[in-house]
Amino acid sequence: MTSGPYQQTLGFILNDTARLLRKRFEQRARYIGLTRAQWQALAYLARNEGIQQSALADILELEPITLGRILDRLEAAELIERRRHAADRRVWLLHLRPKAHELIKEMFAIGDATREEALSGVSEADRQALTRILIAVKSNLVDACDRPVEDAAPARRSSHG
Repeated sequence: MTSGPYQQTLGFILNDTARLLRKRFEQRARYIGLTRAQWQALAYLARNEGIQQSALADILELEPITLGRILDRLEAAELIERRRHAADRRVWLLHLRPKAHELIKEMFAIGDATREEALSGVSEADRQALTRILIAVKSNLVDACDRPVEDAAPARRSSHG
């Protein structure tokens, strides 16, 4: 991989780091037999049990039909169940089945091992600072995404200078 000013921007570094974390997790978790989409759905469902299927699709940035297929497979594997909403029969609420809990514990242990590998040689103080900074960056972007863009076109220099 070549280095240069374009490879060292925050966006490239964050994207490459996230991609490599996912790749390493997948290498460690391959024996579980789930696709990335399936384990991501389970991980988010573990944090948001009882969530509506449409809301989980939004979180995962998936089309509802795509998530529906993923959930069909997880349901067939007896890892999740869909329950009808008490007030709106059109809405499905998602819940983990007992079989999923042990699998999720294993997935989080693999995640811990992957993070430890990624942060090898990084001091505890730097780890805490990194987490604090990334939380602030995320918060800034969440807030920014809720506001309209003032000028969508990047600043351009006049060629008549």
